[in-house]
Amino acid sequence: MATSTQGWVALAVACLVSSAVAAPQQPSAAALTPPKEPARPLCVEEAQLMQASPVNALQALSDGQRAFSVSLLRHLAATTEGNLFVSPHSIYQALLLAYFTAAGHTERAVKSVLQLPEDVGKVPIMHAYKFDEKMLEARAANSSSYELRSANRLFIDQSQPVRECLAGILQDTELQTMDFAHNPAQARQTINQWVESVTKGQIRDLIPEDGVHEQTKLILANAAYFKGLWQSQFPAENTHKEVFHISSSERGFVNMMKQKGSFNYKVSEPLGAHVLELPYKGHDVSMYILLPPFVKGMGVEGTGGVSGGVDGIISALTPEALLDLVDDQLMARQVEVAIPTFKVEQSADLVGTLEALGVGDLFKPSANLTSLTGQPGITFDRIMHKAKIEVDEQGTKAAGATALFAFRSSRPLTPIQFICNHPFVYMLYDKGQKTVLFAGVYRTPKA
Repeated sequence: MATSTQGWVALAVACLVSSAVAAPQQPSAAALTPPKEPARPLCVEEAQLMQASPVNALQALSDGQRAFSVSLLRHLAATTEGNLFVSPHSIYQALLLAYFTAAGHTERAVKSVLQLPEDVGKVPIMHAYKFDEKMLEARAANSSSYELRSANRLFIDQSQPVRECLAGILQDTELQTMDFAHNPAQARQTINQWVESVTKGQIRDLIPEDGVHEQTKLILANAAYFKGLWQSQFPAENTHKEVFHISSSERGFVNMMKQKGSFNYKVSEPLGAHVLELPYKGHDVSMYILLPPFVKGMGVEGTGGVSGGVDGIISALTPEALLDLVDDQLMARQVEVAIPTFKVEQSADLVGTLEALGVGDLFKPSANLTSLTGQPGITFDRIMHKAKIEVDEQGTKAAGATALFAFRSSRPLTPIQFICNHPFVYMLYDKGQKTVLFAGVYRTPKA
């Protein structure tokens, strides 16, 4: 039976928050001695002022974000059972704020995880960051085809000084003073309301009741929201219950939506995947689906040492391979497409994940965030992330256990069949900013 549809049903939202508290006293007095401020306070070292151009920094940001997205997806897929959905863009933006506030060893650690080159300094990255913000605002104002919003905000306790150089960069839209010490409940409500507003009500109560207390000094937040219609929508009357092969021994049922048309398609032997691009109206954002071949009995064919299945795809995925897929390397073909309607919502504390990626320094008492306040003694203690996606016939809101693909074929069928009745990887990619907005692995229709 076909599912019901209602207008703008396509959406994917995510938000990340990093909370900071005053660090406990350390035995080393030298470690707690505030650095001497120069006569003209700087958020960066003098040497960084001459590093790289803004153009190079823009390229560095997009390259770094793609590389970070691949690393993040690889780690989360290896540690998450069932479905996975995450916003690399949202997490990257929050880490950029952390990078701007950091200094010394902490700055170097965060920069490494952001995968930014050594020869690009903080000042050009700040300029590129602001340029990207303005471009996104301009696109939002001029596009009626889709909604794409991303907002960053740094919530800091009113007792903490903010260095003028950083306050000038962040401005009022990204910097807000709070009274954590005397009214943590009101502060929590204010932050949650901001997240809810940016995400059009889709992400609520991001900060739990125990997430803010009297000792909280700083919260970094990013909220990202996307809502779009397929360029070629799936007719609702074509949607029917069909089998989804969770594994060789387990099956479930999904509402499988179908259509036939011209889509960009590619067989990637290095990844061991069939790749399909499903563009949204406006052509700025597309969903890319990476589907391993499926044969009777859930045998998965692969090449080049790829182990097969979604795990094989993710382990073989590199920033260069991702760029090849999204940089107009697919060819238009006649394709019969079948993908499930699905909805995934996930919340996570990502401290362990980011520590594994190499940015654990942020969460240690020795963290150096003096680019923000000029004073030591603040450290992050948690980083929360929440993401949600809905996909149906209009956009982004199985009969057949026999072989649907042969991975190698000198003369592929016309039209090509792209039937997502077994686990697959998917990404929402912003071609304008060249960034991975959202990414996930769909493994099961079971919640």
